[in-house]
Amino acid sequence: MSGSTLQPKLAFTPEVAAATRALYEKVSNVIPEIEWPHFAPVIAEINRLKKERGAVILAHNYQTPEIFHCVADFVGDSLQLAREAAKTDAKIIVQAGVHFMAETSKVLSPDKTVLIPDLEAGCSLAASITGADVRLLKQKYPNLPVVTYVNTSAEVKAESDVCCTSSNAVAVVESIAAERGVDTVIMIPDKFLAQNVANQTKIKIIAWHGRCEVHERFTAEDVRRFRADHPGAIVLAHPECPADVVAECDFAGSTAAMIDYVVKKRPPRVVMLTECSMADNISADIRDVEFLRPCNLCPHMKRITLDKILHALQTMTHEVKVDPAIATRARAAVERMLAVGKPAKAVH
Repeated sequence: MSGSTLQPKLAFTPEVAAATRALYEKVSNVIPEIEWPHFAPVIAEINRLKKERGAVILAHNYQTPEIFHCVADFVGDSLQLAREAAKTDAKIIVQAGVHFMAETSKVLSPDKTVLIPDLEAGCSLAASITGADVRLLKQKYPNLPVVTYVNTSAEVKAESDVCCTSSNAVAVVESIAAERGVDTVIMIPDKFLAQNVANQTKIKIIAWHGRCEVHERFTAEDVRRFRADHPGAIVLAHPECPADVVAECDFAGSTAAMIDYVVKKRPPRVVMLTECSMADNISADIRDVEFLRPCNLCPHMKRITLDKILHALQTMTHEVKVDPAIATRARAAVERMLAVGKPAKAVH
């Protein structure tokens, strides 16, 4: 769905300009003023329609600023959004993220309508493993608990003992190992996240071979080059990056942890080895930090646009459904994960 089908009906009127002025001030350093008349009418209509529908929009940290700051009701990493999906009273959830996130919302809120603006918004990690693969792993390594990264389908979660995100992976691994009285766990599907967790715990990790197409492309040589080109810059990495990349960085953590690092430390210059929109979204709030721009785009996240969000609300598409039998088992794994970490952050 292209913007051209919507824009003739949504003019940038003085009323729209006035209604969205405060929103533009928030993102004015990352969205050029010349682009705002294109975004503002769609933003205004989304914000009107979601109230009319009783809907909330959950936006991942990799969404673009006009979505993240201007239409989202809750923002965060996968763990934060999973928590909000579980507790929201809204009748309709619009997932501004990828398909596995929408499935997780539906698993946790089976009586709510969950919409994803583009069915093709997938994930290389989720595509790397199936429920059948997990069953084979459990046959090969009987009696070992399966810790599954949330970047997976509901079917895979249903075959798991507990889910995790990059922000609580170490705690989840150590908790399930202690509960089962074992010194080894199966951790799927991200190979590099598993390696980075293994470097932080005494628990042995049996990993899968999945990789994030955004983070696997960073190299240790990239980090050394960034440091040479920008002396004194702080380098932050997501734990989906290769272990040698993480070893070269000043700090590694989930998207939420990276945001927290920048908020609290206020380093003058930062390189963030993650998805490109992260830096834009943080810099809209924190203008005294210079964000250097080596990053990789997630093609799946970028399938979600304002026009598609509006279309989803207008037509109530695309509804995400999960087989109830799978959902019940997946929910148990996700709810066990939700016992670890902090609550979601509301946008005011």
